[in-house]
Amino acid sequence: MAELATLARPYANAVFAIAKSESRLDSWSRALAYLAAAVATPTIRELIASPTATSEEKAHRLAELARDELDQRGRRFVAVLARNKRLELLPEIAAQFEVLRAEQEKTLDVEVISAHPLDEAERARLVDALAKRYERKVELVDRVDDSLIGGAIVRAGDTVVDGSVRGKLNKLSEALTRI
Repeated sequence: MAELATLARPYANAVFAIAKSESRLDSWSRALAYLAAAVATPTIRELIASPTATSEEKAHRLAELARDELDQRGRRFVAVLARNKRLELLPEIAAQFEVLRAEQEKTLDVEVISAHPLDEAERARLVDALAKRYERKVELVDRVDDSLIGGAIVRAGDTVVDGSVRGKLNKLSEALTRI
């Protein structure tokens, strides 16, 4: 996993620099997400793994598939990845691009998994508290997990706060087994 991240980093940084200089973060974000999804399909995975297909054929086929999302620079980017046998890195490149974009735009994606739906007041309080804590604009997505007894699990960037009753019971159980 770390190796993929290491290999993808220079490509993500380069694409981010281009997107930022052209003020096209949104369009590059969409293009990379589309390419990452395409690479995850079995047909494209087979094409990328094929020893008989040339890198030009692989790049052309992927660029044609994503033609509505790619401009000329995007096509060249796909060609460079294909020539360097790095097309399988597209999901990781897209993920790293989104991290760089969030840093640039001072945004933070937060997922809240709770036992019950959050009402608007709870959402607003949570967004305000997280925005102050992280000094970023918070994009909150919440979902209900019926398996939780109560409480919530909050994922903000690399931080996970398990405030669920199930999580607390698990911690208590671990502590008791150590005694």
